[in-house]
Amino acid sequence: MTLSLYIARRFLGSVGRVFLAFFVILLLIDMIEQLRRFSDAGVGLAGAARLSLLSVPETLYRILPLILILGAIANFLGLARSSELVVVRAAGRSALRFLVTPLVVSVGLGLLAVAFFNPLVAATSKAHDDARSQLSQGGRSVLSVADTGLWLRQGSGEGQTVIQAARSNLDGTELFGVTFLGFDQDGRPTRRIEAETAKLVEGAWELTGTKTWDLTSANPELTAVKAAGPIALPSDLTPERIRDSFGTPSAIGFWDLPGYIADLERAGFSAQAYKLWYQMELALPMLMAAMVLVAAGFTMRHVRFGGTGRMVLFALLAGFGFYFLRNFAQALGDSGQIPILLAAWSPPVAAVMLSLGLLLHLEEG
Repeated sequence: MTLSLYIARRFLGSVGRVFLAFFVILLLIDMIEQLRRFSDAGVGLAGAARLSLLSVPETLYRILPLILILGAIANFLGLARSSELVVVRAAGRSALRFLVTPLVVSVGLGLLAVAFFNPLVAATSKAHDDARSQLSQGGRSVLSVADTGLWLRQGSGEGQTVIQAARSNLDGTELFGVTFLGFDQDGRPTRRIEAETAKLVEGAWELTGTKTWDLTSANPELTAVKAAGPIALPSDLTPERIRDSFGTPSAIGFWDLPGYIADLERAGFSAQAYKLWYQMELALPMLMAAMVLVAAGFTMRHVRFGGTGRMVLFALLAGFGFYFLRNFAQALGDSGQIPILLAAWSPPVAAVMLSLGLLLHLEEG
């Protein structure tokens, strides 16, 4: 037990130092970028640091597997150079048994990352996007999905219009069971339009089955008008703006993903990317363990054998290879070319099996 605690402490220390180094480097790089981008908006050093602190966690979360393999390589090399690996083997503990502690720690780190770090990253990413939108005066997202349906927002010189629909087609350009609520520049409601369908054409919504209320009149119901045919409502929205408003699946916290997926499907959108991201998050602890096994397969050897630099290079190439294989599988899964479960789980499973095969060959072969 004492030896396992010592190994766990050494492993956590190595990973923690690598994590801290990446955090500082990314923070400095991002601060320079924020200063360059928002210098015209009057953002100073403190403002850039605040924006960077909100932006960097997302990048760190995405490269966690790479941070882990670098920490594992540093840990195993340190143990080999101090001859502690030789002492452990001489005490009768095999390499595979020695690896149990780092594997347990890596899986624990993966679980903590998914359960706690992921929601934190989603919150900081949203705060960063809101702050950046205010500085660039680009406005917030025009689209929101909730259990009440689909919500859109559009603007014009006369004011804002809020759109609520029960459901839509896959890209949000055709809505069903729609309500348009118009506001003037002072935020007072001016009119309400209910339509059976609304189709986005160039520069306007084409509405069918409409009924319009003038909310500025004393009795809106008495002045309500039903249109016999289609009517056009001017709009500044485009299919690209609606699509871009979805953002990325990583902007949704892990615990909120199942509900968000259900809301998307209820509203008529495709939730393929969000389902894939959810499965990839579930597979993250296995990927973290695979990175430890990859590092161990190449670097958990005595330095007297020579070729340490070459083995470290092989470990890095293998780790980066599995990481990019995961991203490639994600792209295939997003496009629907391979099943979601295959895209999410095949890279970590392949990494575990191949690295275990290498370890067994070196230890037992």
